[in-house]
Amino acid sequence: MDQKITFKYILAGAVAVVFTWMLHEFTHWITSELLGYKAIMRLNSVSGIEGQNPTAWHQVYISAAGPLITIIQAITVFYLLQSRFWNKYLYTLLFTAFYMRLLAGLMNFINPNDEGRIGLFLEIGIFTLPLIVSGLLFYLVYTISKKYALNLRFHLWTTLIIMTISSILILTDQFVGINVL
Repeated sequence: MDQKITFKYILAGAVAVVFTWMLHEFTHWITSELLGYKAIMRLNSVSGIEGQNPTAWHQVYISAAGPLITIIQAITVFYLLQSRFWNKYLYTLLFTAFYMRLLAGLMNFINPNDEGRIGLFLEIGIFTLPLIVSGLLFYLVYTISKKYALNLRFHLWTTLIIMTISSILILTDQFVGINVL
């Protein structure tokens, strides 16, 4: 079972983070656009053009789109890893999905986002959906980790890689504010 941390693995982690974030944000953006609202997509956010007022339900659809595609990504990778063979590069896509939604859930302490906003709208609490989503994604990561007997060192390095690249992406978005779409 290959659990070596190589430059190629670090690069795969970087690609997984950028792919996951861009797919997530693109799904928010395209949902907003398809609902008739002009939006701006950045590295870590999507915002509507000023003066537009999406309905409450449209806001829910836009908020749900990103997490749903991230969950679909995780489940797809899970089934590939579960039904085929070990691929540490593919695993980065599963782990990144888990890390992204866990981080987003924790950020609800500062400002409601995605699942937190939906929970508030549905009046089930700000942390209910983030806990469910993070729990599901943790289960997928845990199941694959058990199946392939992934060691602590591999998980620590994977976490460090995903956390570092995610932080760079998020901070770049906050301080540089690159408009992607």
